[in-house]
Amino acid sequence: MSMIALYYHRQRGPLCLLIYAAAGLLCVAAWFTRNELPQPFLSLYLSGVGLLLTVLATAFHHLTVADEIDRLRICFGPLPLFQRSVLYEDILSAEVGRTTLLDGWGIHLSFRGGWVWNLWGRDCVVLKLRKGTLRVGTDDAENLTAFVKSRLLTESGDEASN
Repeated sequence: MSMIALYYHRQRGPLCLLIYAAAGLLCVAAWFTRNELPQPFLSLYLSGVGLLLTVLATAFHHLTVADEIDRLRICFGPLPLFQRSVLYEDILSAEVGRTTLLDGWGIHLSFRGGWVWNLWGRDCVVLKLRKGTLRVGTDDAENLTAFVKSRLLTESGDEASN
């Protein structure tokens, strides 16, 4: 079996630039408050929050969706703190959808049920799974939906031949 990915897409989101800017401002504020009294820990606190924001911005810099032969991998990066794989055999259907403003960005439960993994924008692919729903935000929703549907047909064809 070949290990060549048949689908690979990386979406970049500009939201991380705002988070980098906020982290930079916190670090500058920490520098200027390093000798301020009566709160000597203010500078340390601001530095720590700035560092945390830098790590989070790096973790949510882009969203990669890739085929891994038997599963679809969804990974935020380049710091891969948050990633998820979904076996094709666990996917019941795929369709193009849109997230709501309440769904927002990031990784969280949706008010409509299921999970949202979204970096930027409102286009998504709604994956109906055996156990729940997953909305994967992407700027390539039509191609990702078509790819997943083709994999579902391949999976069902493989099961029929066995």
